[in-house]
Parts: sequence; structure tokens; C-alpha cells
Amino acid sequence: MTAPLLVLVGPMGVGKSTVGWLLAERLGAGYRDTDDDIVAEQGRTIAEIFVDEGEAAFRAVEKRAVHRALAEHDGVLALGGGAVLDADTRALLAGQRVVYLSMDVEEAVRRTGLNAARPLLAVNPRKQWRELMEARRHLYEEVATVVVATDGRTPEEVTEAALDALELKSA
Repeated sequence: MTAPLLVLVGPMGVGKSTVGWLLAERLGAGYRDTDDDIVAEQGRTIAEIFVDEGEAAFRAVEKRAVHRALAEHDGVLALGGGAVLDADTRALLAGQRVVYLSMDVEEAVRRTGLNAARPLLAVNPRKQWRELMEARRHLYEEVATVVVATDGRTPEEVTEAALDALELKSA
């Protein structure tokens, strides 16, 4: 059975995609993002899936995409911000090398502007982001092998911190 070299989890806008690409490059591995898989499979954006079918339908699509990627991909894998909400997904992450990229609300505002293109943040984004993090932080921590704070760090610094925390060497 194939398993990812490492899995990135964390809130939307934390830099999973950017850091994921950098980690894959540094480790000489492939990169895969389950959000990209979903968009490719569905032929529409995640925001469109939310609007057209609702969060429950999106989460079912996401769960299938995550489980498929965990079984197929042997490089660096980034999961969508809400993937950890599913108990089966959390069980599959047990024993995997999981990096939780964390940030505080001020960093989230700075990075994303907490824009309306994020379907779960459409109304009162700062409050919504805080509530999402209160609901999810313990789940990210539950699945994490290591936690890497991204606040005030460049993607390169976050990449280096993740490699150091996991005691992985660049290719």
C-alpha cells in the first residue's frame, strides 16, 4: 500500500499549497492537493459545489478524494482545511507523517483578506474564521505529528521548519 511521504493539514489560507510545492521540491517528491483533485473531478470550483449542493455534499466528495489520495500518492499531500472533520479521514491519518500548519486570526486576515471567495467565510469573515478554528484546532492537533506555526514566516522558512521538525533531509 502506498502512503504519502507527508500530509499537510491546516486552515484555509495557511499556505498548504505553497509550502507543499516547496516541500515536494526539497524532498524530490511529487505534490498533490485534494482540493485540486476535487475541482478537476467535478469540473467546477469548491465554492460552486458549496453553493449548488451544500456543505454536506461537498464533504462527501472531499472524503472520497482524500481517501483516494491517501491510498495512491507517495509524495507530499495537502488536504483541504475541513478534511479533518471526517472521523474516517482522521483514522486514516493515524500513523502518517502529518504537519499541521497553524496561524492566528491576524495572520489569516493579512494573508487571505478573509475574502468572500471562501464559502465558509462569506458573512463576518473574522468571526467565522475564529469559530472554524475553535471547532477544528483540536482535530488538526489530534492528527498532527508536528505543528509548525506560519505566523510572520516566509514559505521558505515554514518549509525549513517542517523539514527540521520531521527530521527530514532535502533531496
